[in-house]
Amino acid sequence: MTNTPFWMLLAATGTALAVLLHIGCIAFGAPWYEFFGAGQRMVRLARAGRAEPAVITAAITLVLGIWTLYALSAAGWVRPLPGTRWVLLGIIGILGGRGLAGLIIGRVRPGYNGARFWYASSLTCLALAALYVAGTLTW
Repeated sequence: MTNTPFWMLLAATGTALAVLLHIGCIAFGAPWYEFFGAGQRMVRLARAGRAEPAVITAAITLVLGIWTLYALSAAGWVRPLPGTRWVLLGIIGILGGRGLAGLIIGRVRPGYNGARFWYASSLTCLALAALYVAGTLTW
């Protein structure tokens, strides 16, 4: 870490916020899935009490939680984790790829999620990717 971990802490904060929002979707169910634009299929499954939305959301939450830990590790707030630089580069690639792909999908085939979900979630992914890039460059 060459200077203050400002950008990496912002990346960790943004990712932790995403974790909390996903936990909220699991805890509060269909209204939250609907509000955040998860798509009518997910909303219907949640309303029916099916496990799939919670399982899918929990898997995403787990990944985001691990990413938060790696960002905090790079910021020096938790102990060093193995392969931090490679993991950070992977996070950047996944978030950037998801962000760009989502913008294209939102334009050409929004599907049941609708364009709003694809654009909002894609811009969020791109913003997080930018924070991880800035944090990694100053690490």
